[in-house]
Amino acid sequence: MSNKTENQYWEVIDNCKNIFLNKTRDYGTSWRLFRLPSITDQIYIKANRIRTIEQTGFTKVDEGRESEFMGIINYCIIALIQLDLQDDTREDLKLDEVEKFYTEKIQSTFDLMLLKNHDYGEAWRSMRIGTFSDMILVRIKRIKQIEENEGETIDSEGIDANYQDMINYAIFAMIKINEANEVLN
Repeated sequence: MSNKTENQYWEVIDNCKNIFLNKTRDYGTSWRLFRLPSITDQIYIKANRIRTIEQTGFTKVDEGRESEFMGIINYCIIALIQLDLQDDTREDLKLDEVEKFYTEKIQSTFDLMLLKNHDYGEAWRSMRIGTFSDMILVRIKRIKQIEENEGETIDSEGIDANYQDMINYAIFAMIKINEANEVLN
């Protein structure tokens, strides 16, 4: 993997993490009330909006694909944290604890990306942004099926791996959007 990719990856994450922590300061950890299927549905709403924007070419709300991809990243982090805290009934977590969880989840997701990116040779750089939103929608459908199966899989990755894949797809989309914006400016 190139240093360029690594720098771009962490730049996207720094922006997402700042938003996440600022919203945690504003709202606390109200997201602790979400059950996993509700988080999956929130991610679906964002991915579906991205697809609608891609198909229609315009928005009526003054937020584009970028904010939705960032929302997908942060909701996936929430889901990964919730998976770890399934037996923890606390609704309120301290900011430093939330930041620690966020950092751990994104680091393991980054490590997974490194492994896959090595094997695939940065093929994502040749992909279209719309493909990433499609891949995210496929992962959502997979997660919903796993949830219907009460978390059980026979020969497939679990829910956590699908959330991590969605994070990485959303980051790749953000990198490509940012690069396209740089060309236009």
